[in-house]
Amino acid sequence: MAGETDPFFDRVYAVVRQVPYGRVTSYGAIAKFLGMARSARVVGWAMNQSHGMEDVPAHRVVNRNGLLTGKHHFQGTNLMQQLLENEGVAVRDNQVTDFKRLFWDPSEEL
Repeated sequence: MAGETDPFFDRVYAVVRQVPYGRVTSYGAIAKFLGMARSARVVGWAMNQSHGMEDVPAHRVVNRNGLLTGKHHFQGTNLMQQLLENEGVAVRDNQVTDFKRLFWDPSEEL
């Protein structure tokens, strides 16, 4: 129904809202934290639906290797990268350069 949101998506957004400034997490890490370890793709779908939700920092969610796989869902060609770089996250060739150091794991942090 119009106006209703998916409860799983809402749980995803609640986790993404907690990713600290200047850090990144992955679709799979969020799925694992939510008890849906094999549902990284569904987390990606949730991120795709978060456009216009200014309180959901979707740019901080990347794939398991630090690649900006969701960048084509942002307006402009480099907006996802620009948002990350504005937070001090270096990106080269569409990949977070210091991914292991910047990775935020909700299973360990929450």
